[in-house]
Amino acid sequence: MKRFSIALALSCCGFFASAQTPSIKSSPLLTAASPKSVGISPDRLKKLDAMLEDAIKNEEVPGLVALIAKNGKIIYHAAKGFSSVENDKAMPKDAIFRIASQTKAITATAVMMLWEEGRFRLDDPISKFIPEFKSPMVLQKFRYADTTFIAAPANKEITIRHLLTHTPGLGYGVIDADEKMIYQKAGIVDLYTTENISIGENTKKLAALPLHHQPGEKYVYSEGLDVLGYLIEIISGKPYDDFLRERIFDPLEMKDTWFYLPEEKSSRLVSIHTKKDGNWSSFPTTFYDPNYPIAGAKRFFSGGAGLSSTVLDYANFLQMFLNGGELNGKRILSRKTIDTMMANQVGDLWGGGNKHYGLAFGVLTEKGMAEGGNGSAGTFDWGGYFNTQYFADPEEQLIGILLKQTQNISGDQTAWKFRQMVFTLVDE
Repeated sequence: MKRFSIALALSCCGFFASAQTPSIKSSPLLTAASPKSVGISPDRLKKLDAMLEDAIKNEEVPGLVALIAKNGKIIYHAAKGFSSVENDKAMPKDAIFRIASQTKAITATAVMMLWEEGRFRLDDPISKFIPEFKSPMVLQKFRYADTTFIAAPANKEITIRHLLTHTPGLGYGVIDADEKMIYQKAGIVDLYTTENISIGENTKKLAALPLHHQPGEKYVYSEGLDVLGYLIEIISGKPYDDFLRERIFDPLEMKDTWFYLPEEKSSRLVSIHTKKDGNWSSFPTTFYDPNYPIAGAKRFFSGGAGLSSTVLDYANFLQMFLNGGELNGKRILSRKTIDTMMANQVGDLWGGGNKHYGLAFGVLTEKGMAEGGNGSAGTFDWGGYFNTQYFADPEEQLIGILLKQTQNISGDQTAWKFRQMVFTLVDE
């Protein structure tokens, strides 16, 4: 549960109704509409806005940007508080946030674009493309005194599907238990970095280490999507950042989504805040450098956690899924591919029945819907380490995004309140 809460930053059926595939090409998700015109209650929207205002006044969070879209139209887009408390800098609507694990959905999309081209099968072993993963070993015993270990051969190879679903036996050293010291000793980069290393170099070091468990037998939040970023480089013959720019970001008009920000955009990056002696302050350097993504070697394109973005950019990405794989006349995925991505890919290994896990998405089940406040069955979601979240409901054609940049704080109730209140807005 710890891995799940950290990774979400702390965040059925997965079938899409035929209504989600428009008969005409959609428009960019850049146009606003009145709430009433798309069946949203203006009075309830005012209550949601007041809740976010109160969160700023009560210092639950220093600043935020929120967006709600219905039927492909933006009906709420607000910025509140500060992007940098220390510099007394107000939060702009186009603020750029480190979205961390929200990167995973974008990497999974890129993988499935190549899958649609017949480049591989989901159950192909990853060693077919990255031979360093041939004959994996599984950790049996670990010795704390000198960090030595005993490993035995795995009973199967790691597949591409395993990597997409956090079931390959890999982990994240920074949030692992015994295995943490093994990753640290090997110099594994877990998330994002200003260091001078590539995802290829990191992946090859990772492949030499023992797995946490047999492939496919457990769900352990992992670096699987980082490995897949390197797979995309191998198959496409392009650096991963270039592939995303050409195949996803440019077509979807995601102009503010980057691994490393261009200099002219860096002033819009929101500071990571924490509480110190009761006051907001900048978060210090820990296992990651808060200067990411504006400093350093700028070589590591983390497919699992490395991107920064805005609410508008990420809304375009989500709207493409709600449209059945297309936005503004640009088709990214087939509707049938999206059905596969939202289907239960891990059985009962994750979610406890309220959600299932698809190909890098959490998907609400009928049981989760019955709890209330989470959306319709099939609503997909995830979040990021620095307190960001998104959800998209195909049945209601409804998107909610709430972006913040905080760590090691308590008392922030905005995540569950925002989601619960968004689904009370529907007035038709």
